[in-house]
Amino acid sequence: MTAPTSAWIGLGSNLADPVAAVEHGLDALAQLPSTTLSARSRLYRTAPWGRTDQPSFVNAVARIATMLEPLDLLDALLAIERRHGRDRERDLRWGPRTLDLDLLLYGRARIAQPRLTVPHPHLHRRAFVLVPLAELDPVLEVPGLGPVGSLLADVAADAAECRPIGD
Repeated sequence: MTAPTSAWIGLGSNLADPVAAVEHGLDALAQLPSTTLSARSRLYRTAPWGRTDQPSFVNAVARIATMLEPLDLLDALLAIERRHGRDRERDLRWGPRTLDLDLLLYGRARIAQPRLTVPHPHLHRRAFVLVPLAELDPVLEVPGLGPVGSLLADVAADAAECRPIGD
């Protein structure tokens, strides 16, 4: 029998009640078939990335152990987004969203397909992903890029803007 794969998921929201949306997203990850939610970061309040004329975000990262194949996992993440009112066809790129789920890493795989790129192509430039990733595993190796802690050092100025919620 094949062992589950560790996958890392980025979660974010900045519409309606973003804390509740991210918590619901985490709950939905725990309910995926053949999948276990094995770790979750704290929630962070972060500045928008890309388009800055929008409300701040709530972000988190989760690690799951899954038997789902990468594209099946992607489809499951997109279904969770849709259940939370996300319409990727109509939403602005890097714009406000009810819930965003990004497949950041899938084991040590490097995937370049039309529907999926892993590691996530912007992971190394996004403090709102690297800060919660480093909270969970600062020595995690991002295939082709290096350890999370080193990547985080490269975005230190942005990382200072990632504030834990409730601390």
